[in-house]
Amino acid sequence: MLDKKFVISLGGSIAFPEKINISFLKSFSLFIKKEIKKGYKFLIVVGGGEITRRYQEAAGKITRVTDEDKDWIGIHATRLNAHLLRTILKRKAHPVVFDQRFKIKDFGKYSLIIGSGWRPGWSTDYVAVQIAVDLKIKIVINLTKIDYLYTADLKKEPKAKPIEKISWEEYRRLIPKKWTPGLHVPIDPIAAKLAQKEKIRVIIAQGENLKNLKNILKGKKFKGTIIE
Repeated sequence: MLDKKFVISLGGSIAFPEKINISFLKSFSLFIKKEIKKGYKFLIVVGGGEITRRYQEAAGKITRVTDEDKDWIGIHATRLNAHLLRTILKRKAHPVVFDQRFKIKDFGKYSLIIGSGWRPGWSTDYVAVQIAVDLKIKIVINLTKIDYLYTADLKKEPKAKPIEKISWEEYRRLIPKKWTPGLHVPIDPIAAKLAQKEKIRVIIAQGENLKNLKNILKGKKFKGTIIE
């Protein structure tokens, strides 16, 4: 039987780029509502987006900012974004934003839970993987700007090739070993380490392609990268 519970890591780069992506949030919320009616359950962890970098940069122009303080700025940005998404989906969503571990232990009577960042050193990718482990959900869908993981950074290597499937061991060799605030990789090092340990499958896909997301949910052929 097809598992109908998913953790979605919603990238801030899609929902909250230069400004709030209202058209995407409208389409995405309608999509989620339709899929809930079909019996799906979602735990959506929301990223920080451009607002995080703007606040971090503003602080840095005035004083010396530690990595921990940068993380706290990012965490509060994700909480604001999560509250916005929860407000949009208010009639379907759990009334509490999942902003610390074990605050919410199961779906209960709800089919949708919205999560944010938790603590310094933990990205929203890591939070998404940890929730999947805690709630025994097998798949994390990472919705981002890119349609695949590539063999190299496309901005630097235009001839980089898309990767459809890769092991966690191979993936971790492609990325830095240490987490730093604002690190630009599809899945950060600490999230990747936890996912490998707990055997969590992560799917990287372009977030605005909702037809493709539907194929992922149904277990059909889709455009994206599987890491497991």
